[in-house]
Amino acid sequence: MALDPRTTPARPDLAAAHLRGRVAALRFVEGIEQEVIVGQAPLRAEPTHGAPLLTEALHGERLTIYESNEEGWAWGQLAQDRYVGWLPAAALLAPGPEPTHRVVALRTFIFPGPSIKLPPLDALPFGARVAAARIGSDFAILPAGGHVPLRHLAPLSSCETDHVAVAERFVGTPYLWGGKTSLGLDCSGLVQVALSACGISCPRDSDMQESALGTPVPLSELRRGDLVFWKGHVAIARNAHSLIHANAFHMAVAIEPLTEAIARIRETGSEVTGVRRLSG
Repeated sequence: MALDPRTTPARPDLAAAHLRGRVAALRFVEGIEQEVIVGQAPLRAEPTHGAPLLTEALHGERLTIYESNEEGWAWGQLAQDRYVGWLPAAALLAPGPEPTHRVVALRTFIFPGPSIKLPPLDALPFGARVAAARIGSDFAILPAGGHVPLRHLAPLSSCETDHVAVAERFVGTPYLWGGKTSLGLDCSGLVQVALSACGISCPRDSDMQESALGTPVPLSELRRGDLVFWKGHVAIARNAHSLIHANAFHMAVAIEPLTEAIARIRETGSEVTGVRRLSG
């Protein structure tokens, strides 16, 4: 079976050591575990700020780095969805304590002290993870001393129960290819963020999601929570008659009648390729 280059840390000149014998490369290296220490870090196709955005890695996310260059870029693989690409090396550091909480607000801040009047040190997106060294009355205090409002956090062990409701919080968020935060996200990023919040492991791209998630059901039996797929696109059913999806037509996360979405996308030459149900 051919290896997917999106999730295979291999190039003609360099590959992960565990791929020795499976891929051809000039050299094989053991990776170094790192952690994202900024709110969000771009993962790009090439080591330049002008390269396409493949996805984003969020604060607290772990990854394995196989190469760092002199221009400040690091090439590696994310632990959560296995995506491979280049990230700014300044956004990474050796892993600290294991995360204890996740961000449940669309966006929150790290303050330098226990006051919301202080200038924030950074902003954290929904789904970011933090390690709380201790819990105060209003803030979680991070190992480096940053303070995050407790109202914007939930224990890492807790999960959302309705991925549709999670997606609905992002209505109006601008469309951004490769994005997965309230500053901008794409169709599969919205699905991944919503499902991950519910403790459901989810690949990054829509074709991966269609192959890996749930079981097929007829479009005529669509119900809340089902995923509707086209070639290169995915939407979440709110009910039998409407969808929520991040899309380039609205340039935002939008709620749209099912029949209108199907007709509009059909005009571009694309038909529904499948519907997947995540649970019985």
